Amino acid sequence: MTSVWDSVLGQDRAVDQLQHSVVNPVHAYLLVGPEGCGKEEAARALAGVLLAGNDHDSDRNNDMAVRGTHPDIHEVKREGASILKDQAEEVIKIASTTPKEGNRKAIIMHEVHLMQPSAAARLLKTVEEPPTGVFFVMLAEQVDESLVTIASRCMTIHFGPLDPAVIEHVLTSEGIKLDVAEVAAKSAHGSLTRGRLLAADKQLAHRREFFANIPRRIDGTGATVAAIVEQILSLIDDSVAPLQQRHEQEIVDTEKTLALMGVKRGGKKALEDKHKREIRRFRTDELRNGLTEVASVYRDELARNEHIHRPEGYVTAIHRLHEAMRRLGLNVNEAILLRDLIWSLPSPSADAALQFVLEGNHE
Repeated sequence: MTSVWDSVLGQDRAVDQLQHSVVNPVHAYLLVGPEGCGKEEAARALAGVLLAGNDHDSDRNNDMAVRGTHPDIHEVKREGASILKDQAEEVIKIASTTPKEGNRKAIIMHEVHLMQPSAAARLLKTVEEPPTGVFFVMLAEQVDESLVTIASRCMTIHFGPLDPAVIEHVLTSEGIKLDVAEVAAKSAHGSLTRGRLLAADKQLAHRREFFANIPRRIDGTGATVAAIVEQILSLIDDSVAPLQQRHEQEIVDTEKTLALMGVKRGGKKALEDKHKREIRRFRTDELRNGLTEVASVYRDELARNEHIHRPEGYVTAIHRLHEAMRRLGLNVNEAILLRDLIWSLPSPSADAALQFVLEGNHE
């Protein structure tokens, strides 16, 4: 007999904490970790065990919990850019209703780090003192100031990024070729969700090679900088294609579900907004991955070549690349940021040529 916890991969420490906690469960849990690290799977497993009283994956409660179909496990996802006060009111109503099948109910709230302060304030008392038999399982990518008060009422369990080996193993078990899975896992930043998308992206290796070659193409001309920026943005546009295909299928599935429910209009707008955010995040991650490749060229050059004419220029370039990665999270204009950045970067090829001339003059 296997355990429902087996669905949570690569998070042994967090799972061990959860397994011990359910012996004498608390009323509210906060699972903190990056997107795609397994905390969603852990939340469903935890909710199932709280209702079932065991961790057997063959138990009906656990089976429905993992599949997201249990009538007494309610998953709450933000309807807009953040969780607002009105949605918090709805959660309070859900918590106050009687369970349909047993004497326990679980409410899983996603992305509570994006909850508005007014919503957190409205929800605080219910999270602190929920009705008997009601458990909150809250998910967040980080705990910032707006979430501190909620977090203080919960048992907090931390999840780290998944090890690339774990992601690679999952991808190969799903039929992805080993070489593709290896590259995707290394570029996934600990996210299985991202790893799956990248595994479906046939241009991943080409993008990595393109970015690594950028320093060697720099020649001090604006025309070259403009060409590089144009090619970068084209590659990033192409990289989004697998995610857009998944989004198109989600919209079709949502429309079918709404039609079966007899609802003409519903969550489509919220889904479209969610897709826009996911695409923006994916583009940002891809650009950061690419700039990391560029930075590695300058690092490698510093490590292997002790005769660089201006090593401080390479150190400055690395700092500028990391600052650009940070700024990408601020919704800046990608083209302008990339143009200014690449224009400022040194050329290893030009430096090597200059070093050759200087050495010749010394002879």
